[in-house]
Amino acid sequence: MVCVATTAAHAAPTPPTPVPTPTAPTDSGDLTVSINGPDGTPSSAVVTLIGITLLSVAPAALMMMTSFTKIFVVLAMTRNALGLQSIPPNQVLAGLALFLSLFIMGPVLTDINTHAVQPYLAGHMTFDAAIQAASGPLRGFMIAHTRQEDLALMTRAAGLPNPKDPASVGITTLIPAFMISELRAAFIIGFVIFVPFLIIDLVVSAALMSMGMMMLPPVMISLPFKVLLFILVDGWGIIITALIQSYGSG
Repeated sequence: MVCVATTAAHAAPTPPTPVPTPTAPTDSGDLTVSINGPDGTPSSAVVTLIGITLLSVAPAALMMMTSFTKIFVVLAMTRNALGLQSIPPNQVLAGLALFLSLFIMGPVLTDINTHAVQPYLAGHMTFDAAIQAASGPLRGFMIAHTRQEDLALMTRAAGLPNPKDPASVGITTLIPAFMISELRAAFIIGFVIFVPFLIIDLVVSAALMSMGMMMLPPVMISLPFKVLLFILVDGWGIIITALIQSYGSG
């Protein structure tokens, strides 16, 4: 009898579990995607992706938003003023311009690393906030070395209203205005460099014509004198010092 009762107890059906009432989905209209890890720091995959992206745009950013363009143009014009077509080669001039740009942009890069990169890697700042913090020092550098006339030129060309102050200028207007100002300053320095070498060419040409040696190319005779003058006055040191001091006010 006991066994029969136990079997009957086990065979009794269990009541069904009540099904919860479904709730209507809510649509807030916003989509939030988190690219940080559980501790708030960005994942290694995201950091690698950002690094690859920055490397792909680094050459354009180097030429458009730093002092590289001005330095390279001045060095190339110095080579042409000396009459040397391929000495130093373009690779040497580009390398020198690159390291001089890193030297000049050192405070700006340090500011970006301190206030944008490190807080983002530590998880104390979102990606959008890091971009805003990084663009501040770079915008300040470009505005400090951009003429008001060039800003007005690009603003009128874009058909935009006059900005209240230089800080409110859009980045798409500021970058070409900055490049125009840099090219103008580079050509001014290049003109000053050309003048003494042009005088040497004129003197040599006049001397050759007075001696009746019109068939001898004046460039062949004036080149050693121009190189000697450049060495005696420490030309590379003067040019590099002038380039660095041209950014001292910024």
